[in-house]
Amino acid sequence: MSRQSAEGNAAGAGTGSGADTTWDAGLYDRSFGFVSAFATDMVDLLAPEPGERIVDLGCGTGKLTAAIAARGAEVIGIDGDAAMVQRARALHPHLTFQHADGRDFAIEGHADAVFSNAALHWMKEDPPGVIACVARALRPGGRFVAEMGAYRNVRIITDALYQALAEEGVPAEAVDFPWYFPRTSHYVGLLEDGGFDVTQLRYFARPTPLDDCPNGLADWIDMFGGNFTDAAPPGRVPTVIERTIELTRDRLCPDGRWVTDYTRLRFVAVKVSEG
Repeated sequence: MSRQSAEGNAAGAGTGSGADTTWDAGLYDRSFGFVSAFATDMVDLLAPEPGERIVDLGCGTGKLTAAIAARGAEVIGIDGDAAMVQRARALHPHLTFQHADGRDFAIEGHADAVFSNAALHWMKEDPPGVIACVARALRPGGRFVAEMGAYRNVRIITDALYQALAEEGVPAEAVDFPWYFPRTSHYVGLLEDGGFDVTQLRYFARPTPLDDCPNGLADWIDMFGGNFTDAAPPGRVPTVIERTIELTRDRLCPDGRWVTDYTRLRFVAVKVSEG
C-alpha cells in the first residue's frame, strides 16, 4: 500500500479484509516485487489444472493471478484495495478482478481452489470470517492454498518502531498494530473449525532482501508501516524512521544490504465434503 488505512492488506500483494484501503500500487510494483517473486513456488504448490476455477484472494496488482491463468485455469482476482484492482485490470485486461472484502466476497458457483499470498495477515479484523468466506466459495473437496505472515514476522522491525515511538513519548497502546501474525497451532485450529482438513503445513523464517528499495528499510516503513508513523507526534515521523533504522541496522543491514526478518506460514487445506 503506500499503505492501508487499516487492513489489512493486503494482500501483501494485497490487501486487507476491508474494501476501503489505500495503497500506492505503482510503488508497490516498482519496489516490492519480491512479494510475488518469492511466491512463484506457491503456484506450483497450488498446481492449477486447465479448466479449474480459482480465486486469488488478495491478488494485489495481479502478477500471480496471471501466472495461475497461464496454467490454463479460470481465475478471479479479488482484492480489498481499489487502487490495486484498478492497476491489475490495466496490466491484465484479459483477466477478471473484483474489488471486495475478504470476509464477504462472493463468486458465481463454486471454485476448485482459493489461493492467497501475503494477504491473510492483513485481514486482521475477523480471521474466522475470512476462512468461512473461503469455505463458502469452495466446492466440497476444494483446496485452500496460502502463505501469510506468522508469529514473529518482522519482530525486529516492529520492536524498533515501538522503541523509537516510546522515545518520542508515544506508548505502544497508541499504535493500531496493522497485522495478524498467528501462531501455527492457533491458525490450524481456525482452519479445522472452519471446515478444513490441513494436509500440508510449513512455518519458516524467510529473510527477504529490499534490493529494489532505494531507501532500504525507510521505503518498507513507508509502504507497510503507516500505522506506526501515524502515531508519531506531528513533525517527528522522519526522526522515528531514522531511529528505527539506527536500532535495526546491525541486525538487518550488517553488510550494507537491508534484509527484513520475515517469518511465514504456508499451508494447504482441503474443504471437508458437506454432508
